[in-house]
Amino acid sequence: MGVAEGAVWAVAQATHELALFAAVGIALGGLDDLAVDLIWLARTLWRRAVIYTRHARSDAGQVRGSGTVAVFVPAWREAAVIGPMLETALARWRDADCRIYVGCYPNDPETLAAVEAVAARSAKVRLVLNSRPGPTTKADNLNAMWRALLNDGVPVVAVALHDAEDVVHPAEIGIYAALCGRFDLVQLPVLPLIERGRGWWARAVSSTYADEFAESHAKTLIVREAIGAGVPAAGVGCGFSRAALERIAERHGSPFDEDSVTEDYELGLRIREMGGRGIFVRLPGKADGAAVAVRAHFPDTIAAAVRQKARWQAGIALSGWTRLGWRGSFAEHWMRFRDRRAILAALVLLCAYVSLASWTALDRAGRAPAFTAAEEALFAACTGLMLWRLLVRAAFVTHAYGPIEGLLSIPRAVLANFIAMASARRALQSYLRLARGAPLIWDKTEHSFPKAIPAE
Repeated sequence: MGVAEGAVWAVAQATHELALFAAVGIALGGLDDLAVDLIWLARTLWRRAVIYTRHARSDAGQVRGSGTVAVFVPAWREAAVIGPMLETALARWRDADCRIYVGCYPNDPETLAAVEAVAARSAKVRLVLNSRPGPTTKADNLNAMWRALLNDGVPVVAVALHDAEDVVHPAEIGIYAALCGRFDLVQLPVLPLIERGRGWWARAVSSTYADEFAESHAKTLIVREAIGAGVPAAGVGCGFSRAALERIAERHGSPFDEDSVTEDYELGLRIREMGGRGIFVRLPGKADGAAVAVRAHFPDTIAAAVRQKARWQAGIALSGWTRLGWRGSFAEHWMRFRDRRAILAALVLLCAYVSLASWTALDRAGRAPAFTAAEEALFAACTGLMLWRLLVRAAFVTHAYGPIEGLLSIPRAVLANFIAMASARRALQSYLRLARGAPLIWDKTEHSFPKAIPAE
């Protein structure tokens, strides 16, 4: 066998093994996702056949609560968006019993000026100046607002979190006030904005977030709650009972963990570990209307998307493993495994794409590796599971954004996979830097506020 012949043989063997590894990984992940799909489907059919035939569906207008809700908005270099965000919130929460705390830094004069301009016109806005220059961490910023709330002596019933670019919903405050007395965490849906005025590439990148949230916030969080697993907070559109935050602070010194890059996610699971209960609330704003949800722009460049998702992966899949471990029921273990499989899933995807490209090249040269009947059956099963996955996501995207976006979500899956693979590499690098003692800082994303405010 010549050198060239040997090289081709080696590539063919490597392609064979990579394809099998990817197929096994895709099959296991596909079955995992299928189990979640079936639980969601069974629960949905049961509620329609049993619950909604006996009781009318509620809407936000029927939810009644009392008490002040504090809203925490961390802001580091958010001068471009914080003013419009606060103005929109004040207009939509004109009659709501709330107070908006905005955490700023002394070395960010542009954001300070924007917040002060709004605070001068409304007593509902409370500027909190961090004692340290920024950026510290998002959790540190949130804890500064928590201390300011305690110093103010305001008897709030709940604390809600929002980012500086969020478009809030008018019914949010009433939902938090009504439910945070019964539950320790209330999470509302998050719906990323898809605007047609942007370039096609920017729109495609940002729309991958819409695809993911449309499914996770209409199915996955519902399943987590249904099987008794902890509901993680998304960091926006979530409200915590004051009592729950005080219990966390008594145990850990402050409610938000400053050693975490995903303090919101961890807080939801810690509440569950302490015996608290989180709930995902998807209610229409009015009868037969759209769901009460938080809307916002998400990154529209590959670099920004990779940076943000790498932070999520490093905090949830890597740091979350070492910080939170594997505690709780089988359902809790299962959901934590799903949260933490992102890095392995990215490796499986990489192997799948590499083996596909290699097999295609070898096939054209007439040297493609042969597969047994059992292996071909495995590949067929993987193909079926992947098609099911694409159809399920398209159905949820269609429900949230319409049929055109539902169809577009299918080719966007390739782009989302590329971002996931690139994010996994960056997440590993970030995690290793932190493990070696690198300082933890706020790796924030640049934000934009919509020019046309979405309808309520």
